[in-house]
Amino acid sequence: MDVEVLIVGAGPSGLALGVDLARRGVDALVVERADGLVPGSRGKGIQPRTMEVFEDLGVLDAILAAGGEYPVGMIWQDGKQAGEHRMFDPAEDGEEGSPYNGPWMVPQWRTQEILFAHLAESGGKVSFGREVVGLDQHADGVTVRFAAGAPVRARYAVAADGGRSAVRRALGIGMTGETVDPNPMLVADVRITGLGRDYWHVFPPCGDEGFLALCPLAGTEDFQLVAQFPEGTAPDLSLDGLRKVVAARTHLDPEDVTEVRWASDFRPRAALADRFREGRVFLAGDAAHVHSPAGGQGLNTSVQDAYNLGWKLAAVLRGEAPQSLLDTYEEERRPIAADMLGLSTDIHRGEARRGVATRQLGLGYRDSSLARETRTNPGPVRPGDRAPDGTVDGVRLFDTFRGPHWTLLALGTEAPEVPGTVHVVRGGPHATYGTGLFLIRPDGYVGWAGETAKGLTEYATGVGALG
Repeated sequence: MDVEVLIVGAGPSGLALGVDLARRGVDALVVERADGLVPGSRGKGIQPRTMEVFEDLGVLDAILAAGGEYPVGMIWQDGKQAGEHRMFDPAEDGEEGSPYNGPWMVPQWRTQEILFAHLAESGGKVSFGREVVGLDQHADGVTVRFAAGAPVRARYAVAADGGRSAVRRALGIGMTGETVDPNPMLVADVRITGLGRDYWHVFPPCGDEGFLALCPLAGTEDFQLVAQFPEGTAPDLSLDGLRKVVAARTHLDPEDVTEVRWASDFRPRAALADRFREGRVFLAGDAAHVHSPAGGQGLNTSVQDAYNLGWKLAAVLRGEAPQSLLDTYEEERRPIAADMLGLSTDIHRGEARRGVATRQLGLGYRDSSLARETRTNPGPVRPGDRAPDGTVDGVRLFDTFRGPHWTLLALGTEAPEVPGTVHVVRGGPHATYGTGLFLIRPDGYVGWAGETAKGLTEYATGVGALG
């Protein structure tokens, strides 16, 4: 084999998976069809759960430095400010046991740069200009062919190559979905004068024209322009085209749009891959699920796909867990993706708000075959749940969870001797967790819970926790 894992696509999900595998010592290669990282603000919202993931992956400080909080929306009517609009329902500090209580704005191109830089620092590899044209699966691996350059053989491959995934098409995996909105949408990163950066400026529909919004992109001098067009229209992505749209729908002059840095048009769509795995190939990110951008769920769900898959691939590759562990990737992630697609669609249509569900802290895997409950009287934190942050004897839990290992919490009960690399944290009864033993997965979810250690070693051995 040339590599252990071949990741197709250097977007957020592909790069995040590369980072996770690199810290686990897995020989992985990321290949990207384009000649460099794809530009554009695209998915600009980092939700609290993804911020927790980024903290674990070691990129959160860079993410925080690169972005900022979302501004309040300002509705404009007839060239005048008509009133503020809260884009997100507020959250309280410490909600759901997280240090992060709201989305953080970072343009997607910058998130990709941060992940790419960290991957390089971790010894990971990215090869650009590698367009996939086909693949073949064998009993022990996958051979992926490219339009230029030699094919690559890998033990496993991951398709993270977007909504038009060449790998998914080569596998013959279909997508089931719907058009969320028949009206074309334009999104662009532009430079504008004469408009303050303290608000997310919203210009409601007028006549036959759709809405237009201009959001100052944190950490940059750009605005993200989003405009809706009547069905059947082909948006003009040129500087002149964008100037005409802005002048027609706002109080700004055409010349106030000074530069177009990136522009794209799309039809809002929701679609879910019929399956997330074919043999030794897995689908992640937009290759597996395509969202409306409303609600900021696409990028976040994609990164969390990678976070779920990384530790499982590593455990199987190292012979620490059986091949069947990889079956739990689709088992756990496909229902989550389906739920997030529904939420994004509802928000796009005005049928739901950006609130607690969009922060993704409540997502979990209670129905997973990896969730093992042995207590007779379970408390509020159960197997399959995201493990909340907190302190135990003055030690922050997220600090103990950070890294590629498993963690055993022994709260108000005796901690057994655990072989291998499991980190053990001992303390008294906890306000959030209660009393008992909790085995925390490498991706921050509770795997097993018990009043005593009975059954713990058997479970831990089956999932590769003991190394």
